[in-house]
Amino acid sequence: MTQELRAIVRIGDTDLDGTRQVMYALTKIRGMGITTAYALCRKLGIDPHATLGTLPDDQIGKLDWAVRNLHKILPPWLLNRRKDPETGRDLHLIGADLILAAKRDVDLVKKLKCWRGVRHALGLKVRGQRTVTTGRIAPVVGVAKGRRQQ
Repeated sequence: MTQELRAIVRIGDTDLDGTRQVMYALTKIRGMGITTAYALCRKLGIDPHATLGTLPDDQIGKLDWAVRNLHKILPPWLLNRRKDPETGRDLHLIGADLILAAKRDVDLVKKLKCWRGVRHALGLKVRGQRTVTTGRIAPVVGVAKGRRQQ
């Protein structure tokens, strides 16, 4: 029995390339890296080097459930949002949830007016980098060439 190749597979609200290996296709989901994808495949018993488009529907459904519930499957040290400030639980956010959580975190430090919040509000470097020569936003202003004086 031959399984036909699906070109696009939808997992975790993201369209993935069905011609790629499972491990590498999963990394196209925002919030999933190569280590997380490999650990997930190993935990579910799916060959990480198999082509994603050839997997049966039950394994794709299992992958979709697992991607949405990584905090229930993987150990806490592998998750991307440990000890969430709002809930206190270990979570792993993907897709739009990850973007919104990062935006909420930045808005919170701005509201608290702590040092990081002030730096974010001013559009300056936040993590202690030097700003004398880098991080300039304005266009380059060089020395204008004029007529040569003799």
